[in-house]
Amino acid sequence: MGLFSKKDSTLETFQNAIEKRRTIYSLDQDISISDNEVEDIIEHAIKHVPSSFNSQSTRIVLLLNDNHNKFWDITKQELKNAMGPDRDFQATSDKVDNFKHSHGTILFFEDQDVIEGLQNQMPNYAENFAVWSSQTNAMHQFSIWTALSTVGIGASLQHYNPLVDVAVSEAFEIPKTWKLVAQMPFGNIRDEAGDKEFHDTSKRFLVRK
Repeated sequence: MGLFSKKDSTLETFQNAIEKRRTIYSLDQDISISDNEVEDIIEHAIKHVPSSFNSQSTRIVLLLNDNHNKFWDITKQELKNAMGPDRDFQATSDKVDNFKHSHGTILFFEDQDVIEGLQNQMPNYAENFAVWSSQTNAMHQFSIWTALSTVGIGASLQHYNPLVDVAVSEAFEIPKTWKLVAQMPFGNIRDEAGDKEFHDTSKRFLVRK
């Protein structure tokens, strides 16, 4: 059984939370917890998720109510502009409307001022800081996504950046140094995710003793 066993309830709870987190596209606008509790989940991640050199470069914006709707309206318009009048836009429109039919959206950013400051302080590592920043942001995404799933809230991760960056920055008064990385619509789960296929772990995990 190794060092840990199923009797270790803390480990089991943690691993169950990881397993429960799935990509959910079919979401409801209502949720089973308050908006304040969603804020607490996000704030906990911002405070405790690690970052390289303790840079704390991740920035997050929680969009609710009309602001949530506005984000997806902006996204739809920017996509329509990019596709042009000669393309059939209906499938794309339906996809965006599905994301809009959720309770809220979490925007994930990285503050480029922080990254550039570290690059200037430690030029020998300069090329690595952007990579480490991306890894830090991903840990915030995973932490919040998993925490939401433990209270029955589904989510998916979207990437309409950089197409929407300028419009979003202007609409929500985002500091210019914040670079948009990902968007996470969330809400109560209407339809559960299907079965997940797993590749052979022996081809993905090596042990050398």
